[in-house]
Amino acid sequence: MGKKRQKIVLPPELPPEVPDDEVEISDDDINFVRQNREYAALLKNLDTKSINKHVTRVADLKEDAVEDLYEKRPRKRPREEEKKGKTIEVDPVDALPVKTLDGDLYYRTFPMDSKNEESEHDSEAAADGENADGNMVKLSKAEKRAKFKKMKKEAKKQLKEGVNLEQLHTPQAEVLDEVRKDLTLEEDNERKKYKLAELGTALLMDPEANIKSLKEIIQICNHGDHEILILGLKSLFAIFRDIIPGFRIRLPTEKEKEMKLSKAVKKLRFYESTLLSSYKAYVQKLIALEKDNACRRVAMRCICMLLEAVPHFNFRDSLVAAVVRNISSQDDIVRKLCCGAVKSLFTNEGKHGGDATVETVQKIENLVKDNDCQLHPDSIEVLLSLYFDEDLGKPETSEADNKMNKKSRTKNFKELNHATENEKNKNKKEMMLKTREEINAELKAASFAKDMEEKKRIQSDKLNAVFLIFFRVLKHASMHSRSEASSSAASCSRPLLEPCLKGIGKYSHLLDVSFMFDLLKHLRELAGGGENLNASSECHSTNLTVTERLQCCIVAFKIRRKNLDALNVDFQEFFVHLYNLILEYRPGRDEGDVLAEALKIMLCDERHHDMQRAAAFIKRLATFSLCFGSAESMAALVALKHLLQKNVPCRNLLENDAGGGSVSGAIARYHPYATDPNLSGALASVLWELNLLSKHYHPSVSTMASGISAMNTANNQILHSKASPQQAFIESSLDKESFVPKCDGKMPRIKRKQGKKSAKSVGTRLTNLDAANLMDENAIKKKLSQHFLLIRDMTENKRLRSELGRTTSCLELYEQFRRHKRSKS
Repeated sequence: MGKKRQKIVLPPELPPEVPDDEVEISDDDINFVRQNREYAALLKNLDTKSINKHVTRVADLKEDAVEDLYEKRPRKRPREEEKKGKTIEVDPVDALPVKTLDGDLYYRTFPMDSKNEESEHDSEAAADGENADGNMVKLSKAEKRAKFKKMKKEAKKQLKEGVNLEQLHTPQAEVLDEVRKDLTLEEDNERKKYKLAELGTALLMDPEANIKSLKEIIQICNHGDHEILILGLKSLFAIFRDIIPGFRIRLPTEKEKEMKLSKAVKKLRFYESTLLSSYKAYVQKLIALEKDNACRRVAMRCICMLLEAVPHFNFRDSLVAAVVRNISSQDDIVRKLCCGAVKSLFTNEGKHGGDATVETVQKIENLVKDNDCQLHPDSIEVLLSLYFDEDLGKPETSEADNKMNKKSRTKNFKELNHATENEKNKNKKEMMLKTREEINAELKAASFAKDMEEKKRIQSDKLNAVFLIFFRVLKHASMHSRSEASSSAASCSRPLLEPCLKGIGKYSHLLDVSFMFDLLKHLRELAGGGENLNASSECHSTNLTVTERLQCCIVAFKIRRKNLDALNVDFQEFFVHLYNLILEYRPGRDEGDVLAEALKIMLCDERHHDMQRAAAFIKRLATFSLCFGSAESMAALVALKHLLQKNVPCRNLLENDAGGGSVSGAIARYHPYATDPNLSGALASVLWELNLLSKHYHPSVSTMASGISAMNTANNQILHSKASPQQAFIESSLDKESFVPKCDGKMPRIKRKQGKKSAKSVGTRLTNLDAANLMDENAIKKKLSQHFLLIRDMTENKRLRSELGRTTSCLELYEQFRRHKRSKS
C-alpha cells in the first residue's frame, strides 16, 4: 500500500510590519472599542501560544526549506504500530492465534492501563515540548534517557552549589536582618517617644479626663528599651509632680463602696484610685531599678526629687527607705542626691509637719546600728541641718492674758457681792465655754498646723533619735580605742566621729543635764586617746588622731559654755590633753584650723587662767612657733599674745634675767617635757624664742614677735587684740600661696690683695660667676626633666613594690589555708 504524500499547508502571509511609532489610532477607534468591549471578548479565548509556535516554526523560511525540514523529521508510525504500542500481547499458551488470508498469525492483545498510558504520554509530551523549542526534530528514547540523566546530574550540581551559596551568603543575610531589626526598633522608639509626648501633654492639660493615660505610659516604660525607659521615668516624674494633690489620698472602705454615690463623687474616686495605683507602680519601678547599674542614677534622682516635691503624699515610707539606704553609697552622685534630699526634708518641715523628719532620723539610726558605725561621714553630717525650736517648751505669756486675768479678778470680786446675778451669769458662761470648745475643735480639725503637744512629741522623738546616734558613735570609738591601747594595734577607721562631734557641739544645749556627765566622761576618754593619764605619751599614736582628740576638747568646752550654770565639772584634764597635743601636731598629717579653733576656745575665750598654767602654755606656744610654718606660727603667737594680755604676771617671761624669770613660783626650774602644765615650772624660763622669731623670713611673723617682745610689764597697760588664732591661721594660709620670700642680691665683697695674682684670681672668679648666670636654659630644663622623671620612677617602683608585697602576703595566707585544710582532712 503506497502512502500519499501530505500537502504542506502554509500559513497565511502576515501583514507588513509597521513600527509602533508610525501606527496612528484615531480617537473614534478608541471610543468605538471602549463602547463595544463585549464584541472583543473572543480575543481573550485565543490560544496565543500555539499560534506563536506555529508562526515561529515556519516563519522566515522558503518553500524548499520547509520541505527539507519536514523530510528530516521522523515519519509517523502507522496506526497499527501505534495500536500495538498501546496494547499488550498475550502469551501463545494462554490464547490461540488468528491466521489471516495472507498467512500471518495475529495473537490476542489487551489494552494497557490508562494510568501508565497517561504517564508515558506526559513524559513523551514534555520531552517533545522541550526539544521543540530548541530543536525542531523529535528525540529518540535513548536520547531522551541520556538527556534526562544529564538533567539530573545538573540538578544535583545546582543543589550543591545552591547550598554553598547559601552558606556563603548567611553572614550577609544576618547583617541584613540585624539592620532591618535596628531600623524597626528605631521606628518603634520614635513612635513611642511621640506617644509619650502626646500622653504627657494631654495629662498636664486635663488630668481628670486623661487619667487612664498613666497606665499606658507605665506600660511603654515596661516594654521599651533603655532610652525609652529613661524618658518614661522622667515624663512620669514631671506628671506626678504637677498633678499630685496637697493631701494624702485615702481609699474608700468596703462599706463606703457599697453606698450610693453621685456621678461627681464616682468620678473623683475613680480619679484618685487610678492616680494612687499608677503612683504605686511608678514608685515600685524606681525601687526595682535601684539595683540596675544602667538606670540607677536616673532612678535615684527621680526618687530624691519626688521626696523633695511631695513628702506629704502616700508611699513616703518607701521613698525615705530608698534614700536612707543609699545615703552612704560609694557612688558620689547618688550619695550627694540622697544627702540633698534628706537636708531639704529637714529644712522644709512645713510640707509634711515633721513626721517625715522623725521617720528619716530613726531610719538613719537603724542604718548606723546595722553597719556598726562604718558609714560615710555624709550620712551623719545631714543631721546638722535639723532645726529644734528652743522656745517650744517655755510657757507662752502675753499682755492680753494678763489683762484677761485682771478683768476676771474684778469680775469675781463683783460676783461675790451680787449672788443673784452670779446664777444668771453662770449659765451664760457655760454656754460660752461649750461653744468655744466646739469652735476650737473644728478649727483644729480644719487647720493643717499641728497642736503644741504634737510639736513637742515630734521634737522629743527627733532629739532622742539624734543623740542615740551620737552616743552610739562615741561608745564605738571609745571601745575601739581601749582595745587598741590594750593590744597596741593600728588604729581602725572612725569615719563618723568627726561629724558626730560637730553635732554634739551644736545640739548639746538641748540635752538633759543628767546626760551631760556621761557625755563629758566619754569625751575625756577620747581626748586622752582611750588611755589613762599616767600612761606615756608614746602610746598615743596608736589611738585617735591629733585632730580627733582636739575636736573632743573643743566639744567639751562648747558644752561648758552653753551650760555654764548647770555644770560643775573640772576641765583640768582637757587642758592637760591640749598641752600635750601641741607637741604631737604635724602640719601635713593634722588639720591646722582645728588646732587654731582649740587655741581660741580653750585659751583665748577663757576669762581667767591659773598663772602656772598660763605661763606653761605661753612657753609651749613660743616653742611651737619655731618649729612650723608661718600659718601655725601666727595662730600660736596670737594665742600667746592673748594670754600675756590677760595674765599680767606672766609678762615677766619677757625679761632677760640671768636665772630665768623674776617670778619663778613654787617650781624653781623649768621642765620642758612635763605632761602637766601646772608642774612644768614655766615661770622660771625666758621667752628667748621671740628674739629668733623677730628675724623670721615672713614679715607678719617677725612683726608679731617684735610687738610681743616690746610689751611692758606695767599693770596699767591696756592692750586689746581683735584677731583670733583662727582668723590669723586662715589669713596666713592664704598669703602663704602668693608669698615669695625676699633674698639679697648683693655680691660678697672680695678683699683686694697686693700683687698681680690676686687681681687675676678675682677676674677669674668674676668670669666664672658670669658664666654661671648665663647658663643655657635648655640645660636647666633637661636637668629638671631628668630629676622629675627619676622621682616618678621612684614613686612607681614604690607602688609596684607595695603591690608585690600585698600579692605575696595573699599567696602566703592561701598556702596557710590550704595546709590547714589538708591537716583537718
